[in-house]
Amino acid sequence: MSTPTQSFSPTRWTLVLRAGQHDPDGRTALADLCETYYQPVFRFLRAEGRTEDTARELTQEFFSRLLRSGNIRGADPALGRFRSYLLGAVKHFLQDQRDLAQSQKRGSGHIPEPLPDESTQATGPLPAHPIQPPSDTYFDREWALLILDRALHHLSQEMEASGKAATFTVLKPWLTGAASQPQAEAARQLNLSEGAIKVAIHRLRQRFREIVRQEIASTVATPEEIDTEVRYLVEVLSS
Repeated sequence: MSTPTQSFSPTRWTLVLRAGQHDPDGRTALADLCETYYQPVFRFLRAEGRTEDTARELTQEFFSRLLRSGNIRGADPALGRFRSYLLGAVKHFLQDQRDLAQSQKRGSGHIPEPLPDESTQATGPLPAHPIQPPSDTYFDREWALLILDRALHHLSQEMEASGKAATFTVLKPWLTGAASQPQAEAARQLNLSEGAIKVAIHRLRQRFREIVRQEIASTVATPEEIDTEVRYLVEVLSS
């Protein structure tokens, strides 16, 4: 019998960790992760008081530099989660840009490197002092919301492929906590008994939890971290 660690198949983040971004699989995996988790970074930058256009330009520049860099500073199994790595990289990027803004203001001509092996300047102005610096929890909450949104989209596609799109539409509120009608009404709409609707909701919730775990698994380095991330996801969404 295999242990959980032995049966933990390579995911996008574990491929990045193993490859150190020095082979095609690692670079492709990192590119996929960056594309997938663009929104939490964009919203984090927006929360610092920037305009939407400026935040989007900075987000694009951040990911562009991250992908061009030949050195993934956070690709260390001890650091574990892609979420933690990404937030640390964003903070590093922002600090470098603030240093650059201060340097240019003083007229020293010194331009710090924002990421390893990079020297180009970011597009869009970066305020030296954010209006309302967002907390790490803010970033983590945006991350959690994206995880849930991706899981819902995945489940919606599954249900549609199996000819149950109408069932998903009716029962989705029981996944999001937005159910405002009694289960008896949902049963009537789907021409099911109340007992059958309870079973359908239970199964849908179970499948939803499985997909959430799959999403999280792709961003951690070990299977043991999955449960920790699930608990943290619930915590930040409840705060």
